[in-house]
Parts: sequence; C-alpha cells; structure tokens
Amino acid sequence: MKKSIEIIGLPVISITEGRELGMSKGLLVDAKNGAIAAIIIEDEDWYRGVKLLPYSSVVAIGSDAVTVVNSETILTLENAGDYETMMDENVKVIGTKAITKTGTIQGNVVEIYVGDGGKIEKVEIEAADGSLSEITSDQISIFGKQVTIIDSEKKTDELSTAPAPAAEEAPVIEEPAVEEAAEVAAEAPVEEAPVVEEPAVEETVEEEAPEPEEEAPAEEAQPEEEPEAEADEAVEEPEPEAEPEPAPEPAPAHDSMHQAANNTTIDRQRKFILGKTARRTLTSPTGVVIVNEGDPITEEVIQRAQLSNMFVPLTLNVQ
Repeated sequence: MKKSIEIIGLPVISITEGRELGMSKGLLVDAKNGAIAAIIIEDEDWYRGVKLLPYSSVVAIGSDAVTVVNSETILTLENAGDYETMMDENVKVIGTKAITKTGTIQGNVVEIYVGDGGKIEKVEIEAADGSLSEITSDQISIFGKQVTIIDSEKKTDELSTAPAPAAEEAPVIEEPAVEEAAEVAAEAPVEEAPVVEEPAVEETVEEEAPEPEEEAPAEEAQPEEEPEAEADEAVEEPEPEAEPEPAPEPAPAHDSMHQAANNTTIDRQRKFILGKTARRTLTSPTGVVIVNEGDPITEEVIQRAQLSNMFVPLTLNVQ
C-alpha cells in the first residue's frame, strides 16, 4: 500500500522511451467504487490543460518515481471522456469529515492508503484531541465531497463501554479512605494540641521581645529584598525565549518552494484560460453558476471559480 503523499510529487518515467513524461500532481478519485481512477499529470505543456495517467496503466510506484510503459498511456482532456464525471465531482477524500451513520463525528480524514489496482484500502482519521486512527474501506459506505460516511458500530461500542469499569471502582476506593481518615482525624488533635502549643508560644514571646531595639537587622533586611527583585527580573527575562517555538524548519523550505511552484502554475493557467470560452455550464456544489456554456473566461469568472474551489474543473472546461 502507498500513502497519497508517497505518490504525489513523483516524476512519471517511461521505461521503454527512457524519458520523464511529467510530474504526478494529484489523484482522481472514483468515489463510487472507492478507488483511485487516475493520477493527474503536469508536464511541460501544462498550459494546454491537465493530463491523466489511468491507474491501470501504472507499471509500478517506487520511492523515487512512477513508471509506465510509454507516453501513449498519458491521456489529454480530449481523450479523457470516461473520467469527465469524476473530474466534475472533484472528490478529494482527504480533508472531509468522517461521520458515522449514527451521526457521530470521528474526526477529519488526513490520509488515504492506496492498494493494488488503485483501491483505497483504508483512511487515516485525526480526532479533535489530535489522536490518529485508521478505518478500513469495508467500514466506509460513502466517499462524499464534504463527508466520508463510516459504518463503524464496533468502534462506537468500544468507546461507550470503556469508561464503565472506572465508574464502578471509584466508590469502592473512596468509602474506606473516608472512614479511615475520619478515625485518624478524631484521635490526633485530642492528644497533641495541649502539650505542643503552650510552651512554644511562651518561648517565642520571651526570646523575641528584646530584639526590636537593634536597628542593624532592619537595615540588613533591606538589601535582601533587592536581590529578590533582581531575581524576579532574571526569572521574567527568559520568558521571551519560549516564544520562538515555530522552529521545525526542515519543512518550511520545502513547503515554501512547493507553494511558490503552485502559485506560478496557477498564474500560468489563469493566463492560458483568459479569453477562452466555456465548453458547458459549470456550477459549484452550492449551486453558484461559475460560467455559462459559450461565455468567455474573464477575471471575474476565475475569481468565482477559486472562491468555490472549482478552479481545476474550470481549466478543464475551456475551448
């Protein structure tokens, strides 16, 4: 099995032509069958539109590259009619909420595992407390655009029965502890109170009475307060050092480069589709019409598509 993160970003290599055909940019999900239908490819001709590598044409996915037989396995948009519905649905799986049929939110899907033939074998879910768990595909009934529906009654039962033993043990431990503490508290003050307190008060009063006449200790007490103030300041000064926590710096370099490349790609795609016309009417999942069939692609159309997370489908819908 491969995580999606282990597939995206790899070069696609033709093993018969000995050349690189592009870079894997994303995964096209077949939500109905719970599988990856194709790998989205970006090559030197990116401005002509996205290209697809059917998952069935993949020879192997290694740690450094995705291998295919030859470049003829890569499909352009004109030849990708079988995948058009899936491109319009644009189901990502990652980022959706994982909810059981009984209406309990388990968390958010943060990763998918792809097996042989492209089948999604399991998903990784992050709960609200940050804990991670895995749900196998046989427990998932629907891969939706915003929600992944889980049929996991076993997990729900385990969570509901887990707290029961703690509730039963608590009263058993507390009752004897309270009785013993009451017995000890009743015996202790009767014997010790009269013997210890009276001589202690008299001795301290007699010894401390003559001492207030001397002024020296009062002057010596003052310098002792200054180092305390300095100590307080010394303790307060290191607090700013705790602030620079956003330290794990290996990732930002890669992320910033990746983000810069992403922005460059989007900017080039904007320039490419500006002025072209829409092949058909494109509507967002919330019912907002992005563009009507035959209308020109303007900056306003691109803005609507980006706000509705429909920029990629828009780039696939121009002529």
